[in-house]
Amino acid sequence: MTETATTLSDTSTWLPLDGLAPGFDANKAPTVGDLHGREVVLDGPDGQLLHARFTGTRIEWEHGADDCETFLVDDDLYYTQFHPQARPREAVSLFLDLRNGRALHVTTTINDDGTPRVTQRFVPATIRGTDVFGDAPAPTRALIGRRAMWVYSEEHAYEHVYLSPHWYTWQCLSGPEKGLADTDENSVYQLRPGIYVFTWREKVIPCASVTVADHRDVHRLRSHGVLFGLDETGHNPTHFTFGAHGRLLSNTVHPEEYDPALD
Repeated sequence: MTETATTLSDTSTWLPLDGLAPGFDANKAPTVGDLHGREVVLDGPDGQLLHARFTGTRIEWEHGADDCETFLVDDDLYYTQFHPQARPREAVSLFLDLRNGRALHVTTTINDDGTPRVTQRFVPATIRGTDVFGDAPAPTRALIGRRAMWVYSEEHAYEHVYLSPHWYTWQCLSGPEKGLADTDENSVYQLRPGIYVFTWREKVIPCASVTVADHRDVHRLRSHGVLFGLDETGHNPTHFTFGAHGRLLSNTVHPEEYDPALD
């Protein structure tokens, strides 16, 4: 076995999350201040889920006031990301569809142990005081069979193969992880037709990601997201946002009796 192959197979040599961060955010979209001054109450299946107010680049909520970043995904559809100071082992992702009165609240949590070490909780909600239209954010199998390439910077590029409701495979095409690949857990929720919250949870590096990806134009995919997990020491949380441009490379069509996209 060659030295390169040994290194690729030796997961102890894989880049820690904080080692990936420099330059990974080159294709991040500009943040927006559209939510400044807005108060939002989210109602989930078990009652009030979140009460927050946006002020500049801050979000004031039940557990304090934190810096946040907000991205415009589509008309009246926003993604807000923050890392609570009071809960350093959690990160919160909010998807607010002001046009349809719906939301998705995602909490990513670093646990003491387990595989994967970093887990996620998804709660669909409605926005109090707004008219509610359409379907609630819900798990979808729409991406299964697709193979997409995502470019995060001039240096960083990856491909994703969406295998099943539980698994996807990633491969680094360019960048410090070039040649590395793995199959990890994923979850996919639809916000609007062609716009999906795609998340993954890695088993080698203690981290997870939340992204929102616009697949409506297969030649010009666009995503916004966050990576959250532990740094090289294995003790300190690392949290950073990014963006990517992408394109569909191929689409696998399975025979109906073997199609993982079907129940």
